[in-house]
Amino acid sequence: MKFLSAILVLALAATGCTTKSTARLKAQNAFLAGQNMALQQQAQAAAQAHGVTIIGAVQNPNVPWVAGLTLAQAVATANYVGADEPKQIILTRQGESAALDPKVLFNGTNIPLEIGDVIELR
Repeated sequence: MKFLSAILVLALAATGCTTKSTARLKAQNAFLAGQNMALQQQAQAAAQAHGVTIIGAVQNPNVPWVAGLTLAQAVATANYVGADEPKQIILTRQGESAALDPKVLFNGTNIPLEIGDVIELR
């Protein structure tokens, strides 16, 4: 009987240790998941804050990022104040530049922008 009691006590002790370590592991994983989510939210907020930069005769050169932002919306948000219409638009994305005809702003062509794009109005 003593032998059976000893085995039962050892089994309960082992089960308790496993439960504690499992609980500790679950708590640690939950903590890390929460930290990762917070870091992702901070990165997303920082990216949205940086948004798109407009160089030229505008009142607001930093346009906050929103999903689906287009070139026309960004220029309108930046509030172009030049005396004449721009003669050229340069879009720079990840170090590569492309010259665009300013008529794209007026003919309804949607040019989607990405976070970090730089638009130069000449």
